[in-house]
Amino acid sequence: MAGVWRFMLAVVAVMCVCLWGSTEAVGGAKSRPRPQRRPPKKPKVDPVDVTPPAQNIDMQRMTGTWYLLNTASKCPYLINHGTKVEPTVMTLTRPSASDQTLSVSTKTRHNHQCWEILQVYNLSPTPGQLTLKGPRPELNTEIVIGETDYDSYAIMYYQKRGKITMKLYGRSVDDLSEPMLTKFEQLAEKQNLGLAYLFPFPTYSHCGAVDQDHIINCVPTC
Repeated sequence: MAGVWRFMLAVVAVMCVCLWGSTEAVGGAKSRPRPQRRPPKKPKVDPVDVTPPAQNIDMQRMTGTWYLLNTASKCPYLINHGTKVEPTVMTLTRPSASDQTLSVSTKTRHNHQCWEILQVYNLSPTPGQLTLKGPRPELNTEIVIGETDYDSYAIMYYQKRGKITMKLYGRSVDDLSEPMLTKFEQLAEKQNLGLAYLFPFPTYSHCGAVDQDHIINCVPTC
């Protein structure tokens, strides 16, 4: 069981977004600063709120297999271990056209062992916007399908606790389009995620069938 939880912690960055933000240690005693009038707070705008989904997203056409090609994120785990990411593949399934959920299977490798994580994305009234529910509403992950042509690529935004992660998925790993990769980099730059925060994923040795002992069911939540 301990191995399962160690895997869950390691795979957080691959699956969605980090559960924590970066922190800085401050040492030494400091005198209390004199109180100053605070400037008026600007209204908080979440990155996903200013990133509308692609127009007229057809969720049925989004179903099927997607290979994770690149991730843009300030997640501490990726920053520290980004050179050790494993090939990851996501499969989307919609139970029926009238169902307001999307079943998500993500397969990746940890310590040379293939694992499968099962999740459910809840569809919103706005096509292209989804929610991965957490144990509490403030731990929900909001998801936006920013761009896709359904047949070759999809760019998705994941936001949790005000932190944003972008992912580039492809239908195939055989013919990566340079314009597609460049577009992803440009969109990441607009979210202040420059080249230092881009983490390409391997395009080979993806997991196939996973035995029952290595399937983690995160329905309704993990």
